[in-house]
Amino acid sequence: MNIAKGIEEKINKIKEGDTFTYQNLSIKKEEYTATAKALERLIKKEKIKRISTGVFYKPKQTAFGELKPNEEELIKPYLFKNGKRIAYITGVLIYNKMGLTTQIPKTIKIASRDKRITVSIGNIKGTPVKSYADITDKNYYLLEFLDALKEFNKIPNLDKKSAIKILTNKLTELTSKETKQLIKLGLLYPPRVIAFLGALLENLNNLENIDKLKESLNPLSEYKIGISCELLPTSKNWNIK
Repeated sequence: MNIAKGIEEKINKIKEGDTFTYQNLSIKKEEYTATAKALERLIKKEKIKRISTGVFYKPKQTAFGELKPNEEELIKPYLFKNGKRIAYITGVLIYNKMGLTTQIPKTIKIASRDKRITVSIGNIKGTPVKSYADITDKNYYLLEFLDALKEFNKIPNLDKKSAIKILTNKLTELTSKETKQLIKLGLLYPPRVIAFLGALLENLNNLENIDKLKESLNPLSEYKIGISCELLPTSKNWNIK
């Protein structure tokens, strides 16, 4: 099978609306030139489209015309390096996805541990923020959750009562192993996040390992998050005001 045919078969397996890069095509170094030519031919046939240098997507056709990839899908290729996740989307876009806000941000935050990732694709702008932990496919969603706790008072149009319910529901969906990992990651965050996480877990009577959270906090410190005992009964046990 020649390279062009092989590339076309690989692209046929990609879902419409998904983005991809050369790395996703699993090509050898000596095949890059032939692959580039094959991709150019597919672009001319409008089977794929280019987002930016080395980043493409497979158009999805609907009754109303072509449906372009959403913001998360467009930024997705920048979150990986050599097939390994190195970043994740955070900020208002993720809080919107979590149901914590109805606002859609003009600029998307991209968290990474060691690399500053800046993205500019049409009207989509991505700016870098520092991650508190090394990022993997198995923990990025836990980091998203912890970021929501950290940014709680900064989330636009936030209804705190609904937000507490949403965050609580997300905790109940975690396995015991995931909860332990969440606590471990939470200890890397500022004390107010640790206290908030501890109060949420205690309110669920999920007491396993939360002593580690309590022990890491100064018992004389108070954390101004703006959560009353009516919203979260255990908040007083964690000096949350």
